[in-house]
Amino acid sequence: MHIREILADRETKFSFEYFPPKTSAAEDALFHAVADLQRFDPAFVSVTYGAGGTTREATRGLVHRLTHETKINTIPHLTCIGHSHRDVEELLEKYAEIGVSNILALRGDPPQKVGKIVQGDFPHASDLVRFIRRFSERNGHDFGIGVAGFPEGHPGTPNRIMEMELLKAKVDEGADYICTQLFFDNHDFYDFRDRCEMTGIDLPILAGIMPVTCITGLHRMAELAAGARFPAKLMRALARANGDSEAVRRIGIHYATAQCADLLNHDVRGIHFYTLNQSSSTTEIFRNLGNGALV
Repeated sequence: MHIREILADRETKFSFEYFPPKTSAAEDALFHAVADLQRFDPAFVSVTYGAGGTTREATRGLVHRLTHETKINTIPHLTCIGHSHRDVEELLEKYAEIGVSNILALRGDPPQKVGKIVQGDFPHASDLVRFIRRFSERNGHDFGIGVAGFPEGHPGTPNRIMEMELLKAKVDEGADYICTQLFFDNHDFYDFRDRCEMTGIDLPILAGIMPVTCITGLHRMAELAAGARFPAKLMRALARANGDSEAVRRIGIHYATAQCADLLNHDVRGIHFYTLNQSSSTTEIFRNLGNGALV
């Protein structure tokens, strides 16, 4: 189903993100998590694409399996760095063949611990959006296109005015929706949403939420998000846990639940959960939000 159809009404949508497993045991665990969350009838799931395309085949394999073994709309991530036009065209052709209807187009990160980075044919995510849109026009396969938004600001673009101009460029090239980076202060999201409106961006904006479930995960989030802000009230609560892993997990779920409830009260178009291939924390958040009847 095309993303425009999925997001056609004003009802808040829920979606989940997964990454390609590295082992068969991890793949089995992933599909258990997918089955567990499928009862919530998510609008879609997305599958990440490793830095520099390092999980290209694994991503495509997981997308293929999810598309054919579940009833969930599956959206693969696709990144720019190190990719030629032909690389991307071949991937789009394969996705079209298996019935994928949507792509999340991202600039992406260079792979770690490598020498010279090959930039490829796409300097910016807007170039990738343009290429996907033109592919759709040439081949008669209308891909829906999502792009990233950064409520706390893009780490590579300190100039916040220029940041919005770059986002507007992605929209003007043919994006259909925006999915945000994770954040922990909803005021950042509301400010971002207002700035989008002021910039003339009129697309559904999905809020990215990742519950803190352990202290090591907290540090990993800070690294992955390249500068995520952790509000003092969250850090104080985690400090009171005094290293108790179960207390940390409960605090993280409670905090994410409060975030989601507030977002729902402010008419968010969608909430996108970064699941880390787990289902239990997201399931608890749904229960806390009053969705226990679905469990």
